[in-house]
Amino acid sequence: MTDETIRVWDYLTEYEQERDALMGAVDTVFRSGRLVFGDSMRAFEEEFAAYHDVPHCVSVDNGTNAVKLALQALGVKPGDEVITVSNTAAPTVVAIDAVGAVPVFVDIDPDTYLMDTAAVEAAITPRTTCLLPVHLYGQCVDLAPLEALADAHGLRLLEDCAQAHGARRHGRIAGSAGHAAAFSFYPTKVLGAYGDGGAVLTPDPEVAERLRRLRYYGMAERYYVVETPGHNSRLDEVQAEILRHKLRRLDDYIAARRAIAARYAEGLAGTGLTTPRLAPGNDHVYYLYVVRHPRRAEILGALATRGIELTVSYRWPVHTMSGFRHLGRKPGTLPVTEAMAEEIFSLPMYPSLPVAAQGRVITALRELLAG
Repeated sequence: MTDETIRVWDYLTEYEQERDALMGAVDTVFRSGRLVFGDSMRAFEEEFAAYHDVPHCVSVDNGTNAVKLALQALGVKPGDEVITVSNTAAPTVVAIDAVGAVPVFVDIDPDTYLMDTAAVEAAITPRTTCLLPVHLYGQCVDLAPLEALADAHGLRLLEDCAQAHGARRHGRIAGSAGHAAAFSFYPTKVLGAYGDGGAVLTPDPEVAERLRRLRYYGMAERYYVVETPGHNSRLDEVQAEILRHKLRRLDDYIAARRAIAARYAEGLAGTGLTTPRLAPGNDHVYYLYVVRHPRRAEILGALATRGIELTVSYRWPVHTMSGFRHLGRKPGTLPVTEAMAEEIFSLPMYPSLPVAAQGRVITALRELLAG
C-alpha cells in the first residue's frame, strides 16, 4: 500500500465490492428491450423523488443541463439576472450563460465557503428573476432568508445540489426547498453514476412537464410534435439502473464519508490546517474534504512526491476566468471568494478510501506542517 499513489478520488475498490450488483443492473437494461426512456429511468425518477419527499423528478443527461433546463422551465429568459456565487464549478455559471441570462455574483462566508445570504438583497435589481444558491462541498446554504427574498420580490429559487446529495439543514434535505433543484450524477459525486447524468426535482407539476418537454426536443413523448424547441438531454437507461442500485446505498456512502471526515478532523487537529466548519444546523455529507492553509503550493508539491494526490476546488473563481470577462467583475470585487481561492485544497475523499491510506495522508501533513 505504501508504494501506491493515493488518489483524491477513486472508484475501483467500490466497483469490486459492488460489481455483481452493477453488472446485474446493466443486464437488467439490456434484457428489457428498451434502451431509452424505459422502465429504469422512470423507476429511478420515482425513487429519487421519494427519497427527497418531492413530488416530481425529471432526469437528464448531466448536471449542467439540469441547471440549464431548470432555469428555462422556471421562466428565466435572455437578459434576466440570476444571483449566484463565483466559487463554484464553472458549469453552474455556464448554464446561466447558456440560457442568455446574466450571472450576478455575491461573496461567500469565510468559514463555510457558502453563499453570504446577507449580501443577496443588495444585489437584486428589476432584472433579477432567480436566486441560485450552491450547496457547496457537501453542506447546505441557509435557504430561509433566500425563500423570504424570493417571496418578497417574486423571484424563483433554484438550488444547485450537485455536491450535496443527502445533505440536510435543520432536518430539511437539500433539494426540497426551492421552486426546483438541480443535481449532477457525475461519477465523483456523493451519488455518482458510472458515466454522466443529472436530474431536476420540483414540487410544481407544470415546471415538471416543461422539463420533460425541454429534455426531449420540446416534444411530449407520445406525440412527436415540437411545441417549444428543446434539447436532447435524456438520462441513459443503463446509468438510471445503476443509480437505482446506488441510491439504495446512498446513506451508507454518506456514513462512510462522515467517518473519514471525523478521522481527518481528529488527525489534523493542531497542525494549523483550517478544516471544514459546519454551518449551524447542517448535516455535512463531505462530497469534498476542503482544508485551507497559506502554504498550499508547498503542501501540494510535497505530498505529490510522497504519492499523495491533492486537488483544488476551485483554484480560479468564475468571475476571474477569461470566458466571463464580459461580466465586468474585476479581481478584488469578491474579496472573500478570492482570498479563499488562494488557500483551499481538497484531501482524498471517497467512501472506500482505506483507513491506512488516510493515515498516510494525515501523517504526511503532520510531518510537513510540524517543520
